[in-house]
Amino acid sequence: MNEKSGLLATGAAIVGRHKRYIVWFFILNLVLARMGASAFRVQAGHLLDHSLHADGLLRGFDWGIVGELLSNPGFGSTEAVTTPGMILAALFAVVTLVILPGVFLGYASLYRISRQEFFRACGQNLWRFVRLAILFAIVAGIAAGILHGIFHALAKLADASSYEKLPFYVHLIGFTLIFLVLTKIRIWFDLAEADVVVSDQLAVRKSLFKSIRQFRAQRFRLLGAYVAISMVALLVLAIGVCVWNVAVPSASIWGAFLISQLILLLLLAARFWQRAVAVSCLLRSRG
Repeated sequence: MNEKSGLLATGAAIVGRHKRYIVWFFILNLVLARMGASAFRVQAGHLLDHSLHADGLLRGFDWGIVGELLSNPGFGSTEAVTTPGMILAALFAVVTLVILPGVFLGYASLYRISRQEFFRACGQNLWRFVRLAILFAIVAGIAAGILHGIFHALAKLADASSYEKLPFYVHLIGFTLIFLVLTKIRIWFDLAEADVVVSDQLAVRKSLFKSIRQFRAQRFRLLGAYVAISMVALLVLAIGVCVWNVAVPSASIWGAFLISQLILLLLLAARFWQRAVAVSCLLRSRG
């Protein structure tokens, strides 16, 4: 690793050497999404195959037709078609938790690890990552709840003010601070996850305490790298939506599918880039 390179560059290099991880997660997400949407497709097909409304949907998405479809008694319960998607979304989160230790090991290794090493890391660190995920949910949930409550109260006070732009500024500042605080928490736990795998640490609390020291030592570089990647992801999303609206015909199902999946692939790559930045920071601190 080039010590003179920035965290963004070294993180991008790590992701570039291990592109297969992103592809695996993308295919997994695509397969589970296809399975989750099958219930809606079947239910909608029973009605639209014998309805003139299908022609309207072929020319583009129409909220009116979709609303009428969902309210049709023959469509059945919306819960029946949304529950499979929710279950499979939870399954994707669980599988992600299982596979991530192997990804961190691959990112931290100077060579291409074998399948045995990959899945061994997944098995050894599964319970550790479960504990970290639970702790992250607690810490992030408490922090987000407190900050949301504070800025919600401030927003109410701003609404009573005679300065018309004050509510907008309060919401903008509140959103920015909440984003920065949650990003710091995300960095903290990404560093802890990397340390648990690289150090083979049984006690996750030790990795959490160590990660606090590592974050403090490089807080501005780490936060700047994570925010920069988030801005890149936001830019990708904005450009993708614009291209979708401008260049993809409303009747082009395959065009909409391809551009939407490309956007999702790039957003997934951005998250893996952040994890690679955390691994790069950990390796530098270890010398």
